[in-house]
Amino acid sequence: MRPKWIVKSVEPLDDYKLLLTFEYGEKKVYDMKPLLSYKVFEPLKNKSIFNLAHTDGCTVVWNDDIDIDPESLFEESIPV
Repeated sequence: MRPKWIVKSVEPLDDYKLLLTFEYGEKKVYDMKPLLSYKVFEPLKNKSIFNLAHTDGCTVVWNDDIDIDPESLFEESIPV
């Protein structure tokens, strides 16, 4: 059985939020704003880069340098 926190799809939303669909169809919204102050996530302040969010089959990634822990996404997001 695959972990429930695997991100199947991601849709960037306004105000630096992500609409996430997890392994078993659960949809949640994750707020990225608190992370934008960390150096690794600073490039995401640029909306054109933020909007490049996609899944690699497990979590959300933007490029080879920026990704986020899928378990954190699952635990810290709000169900919709």
